[in-house]
Amino acid sequence: MSSDLTINLIELEREKVLSEVKERLNQSEDPMKIFEECKQGMEMIGERYKKKEYFLAELMLSGDLFKEAMELIEPYLGEKKIEGNIKGKIILATIQGDIHDLGKNILATLLKLEGFEVYDLGVDVNPDIVVEKVKEIQPDFLGFSSLLTITFDPMKEIIDRLKEAGFRDKLKILVGGGITTSLVKDYIGADFQTIDAMEGVQYCLETIKARVVIRARGGI
Repeated sequence: MSSDLTINLIELEREKVLSEVKERLNQSEDPMKIFEECKQGMEMIGERYKKKEYFLAELMLSGDLFKEAMELIEPYLGEKKIEGNIKGKIILATIQGDIHDLGKNILATLLKLEGFEVYDLGVDVNPDIVVEKVKEIQPDFLGFSSLLTITFDPMKEIIDRLKEAGFRDKLKILVGGGITTSLVKDYIGADFQTIDAMEGVQYCLETIKARVVIRARGGI
């Protein structure tokens, strides 16, 4: 059964959503529970979009509302992190031509909660910016979010450029979004594909864990 918060988010009741989030946080309620209710609302909105019960306008409005709610919740989620224990660094971006970021925002929040340092470049990002940011940050992961086919070639271009610059083998690349498949992953040259944010988090955690084991055994 969905909570009032979840239902209000689905119905795009902005004032009700933000008011309830603030009130519950002020009452010291578990921020993770509030986050999960918001996440459930976004998942149900995604289902409505797939069924053509919601359209692009509702999708964008819900994304903005979710962002506002996360801005309120994240400082409280931060208290649950293990201070000084950064598991890894990840750059996230929705590439030029695409402004969808619902899944990316959820992934970013979940990764922060798990102790990752997240660099979210936003939406409609120029490929040049992504390449330069990878060179600057030298992250463990690069994550692409996509809901439009026009982003496939630019994502492939970015990966090819990272390969030419000698950075490709130093990081794992994820691609996600409702339009992506394993064929898209292979086409652009990524390492992992998913349409589920939690699967993306699990992949990052398992990759970091495997690296720790290899290093402990004297590997690279």
